[in-house]
Amino acid sequence: MEILWFLIALGLLFGVLGPYLLRRRHDGIKVVAPGAPDAADPEAYGFVRQEDQDVRLPGADDDLLDVLDVVQATQDWRAAAQLLAGTDKAGEVRWQRVQAFAGAASLELRDRPGVGGAWLRAWRAEAPKDPGAAAVHAEFLVQQAWRSSSAGTDDFRIILEEARKVCAEAALLAPGDPVPYIVELAVARGLGYPHEQFDQLWAKVIDRAPEHMGAHLAALHYWCEKWHGSREEADHFATTAAARAPRGSLLAALPLFAVHEHVPDVVLVQDFFRTAVVSKALDGALYAVHSARHDDPMLAHVRHLLVWFLVRAERWAEAMHQLVRVDGHVGAVPWTLSGDPAEMYTLFRNLAVAGYEANGGSPATLPR
Repeated sequence: MEILWFLIALGLLFGVLGPYLLRRRHDGIKVVAPGAPDAADPEAYGFVRQEDQDVRLPGADDDLLDVLDVVQATQDWRAAAQLLAGTDKAGEVRWQRVQAFAGAASLELRDRPGVGGAWLRAWRAEAPKDPGAAAVHAEFLVQQAWRSSSAGTDDFRIILEEARKVCAEAALLAPGDPVPYIVELAVARGLGYPHEQFDQLWAKVIDRAPEHMGAHLAALHYWCEKWHGSREEADHFATTAAARAPRGSLLAALPLFAVHEHVPDVVLVQDFFRTAVVSKALDGALYAVHSARHDDPMLAHVRHLLVWFLVRAERWAEAMHQLVRVDGHVGAVPWTLSGDPAEMYTLFRNLAVAGYEANGGSPATLPR
């Protein structure tokens, strides 16, 4: 989704001012020079500076980051293989780790053409029967297609066709693992699988992991209006999954992601982010967050999207409650849809701080 027009305006207005926005005086939030007496200071809340935000992940995964550091420093794939082998196949963490390893290799290759990501090529060559290597390779190809080619071009389709073959290899190596089929959901979107073919693929996913939030988010993209569905089909998919979700499942937040996918580029309705549709989806996502396990690996994904909507709705205190739990890691939608995720996240965070203080809030009044 393109950055909304008013965000561009906000970026021009606030981006040059660094991490400082202002608290309200008598007629709204004002902009002043950094360091002015009335400036709202995000660092007073213990927030991480923009340049120190980790754009790789939506939340902390110390084991993954430690292994990534080792792999990239030594170009030895064995630590990655060991970590994936010990990660639950049906869980969300395995999917996130596969994405992270693939993304690391893809970015290495972008920065060092022909050389970067050599550890992944060695992993595949030296351990051809390793299902983790196959899954990471398939996801790597998907990310390469979206990063290096334009959708619909010959190069794009060729890379995704190769990804589909590797997905099949990964599935054969680990029959109970949903990850190869989740990777293929992105292939299906890019290659334009017919609905019947997509449904068959989706059945393989939910047979293995019926409540997998990451899989549902990947499938939701396919059903969106800008790809192979419609606003109504995406809403039906999201609300049906949310209705069937057991208590404690983050699938109750899926309708908010569907709303986000269909926010118009130009919002013409006054108070759009306070309308019944948005408010209902927000309430569902807040319910999901409050009832989910504190260690649910997808919790940070939902919190980041909540920040985006709550700030847009000027629900400052609620936005701050989410921010204190995700600050430091910004590798999540909606921030990753911009060219500089850390900058976009920091802009919204600063708006939340300013709005919170404008309405009487302070670091002392914000529960942790």
